[in-house]
Amino acid sequence: MERRTLLKALSVSGFVALGSGTVVRQLYMNNQLQEGFALGARQGQWGVTHLHQGMEDILPTDLSRAMAEEHQRAVERQLAESGVADSQTRIRYFESVFEDDYFLPAEKMPVMLSLYQRLDRVQDIVGHGNFNLLSFDEAFLYARNYRQIGAFTQAELDFMEELFLTDARIYGFYGDKVIDQLTHRIPRDEVESIRGTGHFLFRGRSSAFYDKVREQVGDDLMLTSGVRSLVKQTHLFLAKVDQSEGNMSKASRSLAPPGYSYHAVGDFDVGKVGFGYRNFSDDFAETDVYRRLQDLGFVEIRYTTDNHYGVRYEPWHIQVT
Repeated sequence: MERRTLLKALSVSGFVALGSGTVVRQLYMNNQLQEGFALGARQGQWGVTHLHQGMEDILPTDLSRAMAEEHQRAVERQLAESGVADSQTRIRYFESVFEDDYFLPAEKMPVMLSLYQRLDRVQDIVGHGNFNLLSFDEAFLYARNYRQIGAFTQAELDFMEELFLTDARIYGFYGDKVIDQLTHRIPRDEVESIRGTGHFLFRGRSSAFYDKVREQVGDDLMLTSGVRSLVKQTHLFLAKVDQSEGNMSKASRSLAPPGYSYHAVGDFDVGKVGFGYRNFSDDFAETDVYRRLQDLGFVEIRYTTDNHYGVRYEPWHIQVT
């Protein structure tokens, strides 16, 4: 589908972007785009394929670009009126680019991409489910023993360490760092596999809470992301950095940088069965699943509309820890 057609659909008279869900919904409601952009019934299949490849939280690149265009226009209108882009503006229009955003230096882009692609190959070998639990020591071992992956280069190892040790406040991310060692590993006996999802939850509080939620909300609630190792979070974050053309601030408005994700210590994401990538947009907050979560008193969202972390609104992210 031509980019011009996609952007035209976003520019209907009177339409103002309020966040990810508004743009996604506008695309979804356009009949032409349902056919050309594989939305409608087919977006559910996209969700099955894409989420099972372990790329939750990453919207399709074409949609991300279209959203960025609309967010940018909205920010420019606001700046023209107030002259200020405060933290709430950044959260609301998370796909926009702000003049003080932190970009990865151009000379580091090649090593960032090579690291991201090597982690991609690790995931291909171990499978997306096992990848959720993989430690870096294990990833290095796979890389050395599988020619399809190839050993990590010294430049990649240095970049990985630098990324982990960098204070994320530089990007505008103000969450706590919950993992303090690059060698952090998740003991297999402390997690359990959630059937039919390809994801894991920590035994005890997380798994018990999920079971209770699903029992009371119903079978149309699904686990869309559970335990994420440091390797998995690094892979997701680099995927967003790549999609954001090196804008680390923009990436961190959508995904916690490595070491900062609460998925590593207990939180998990939920969605509506068959809702595809819209489970990772504001649209989820308008589903019957979300309303039941609210009515039953289960909703304790970490990344609210006015959160102080510098992260987009995530109604699908359930706070456990």
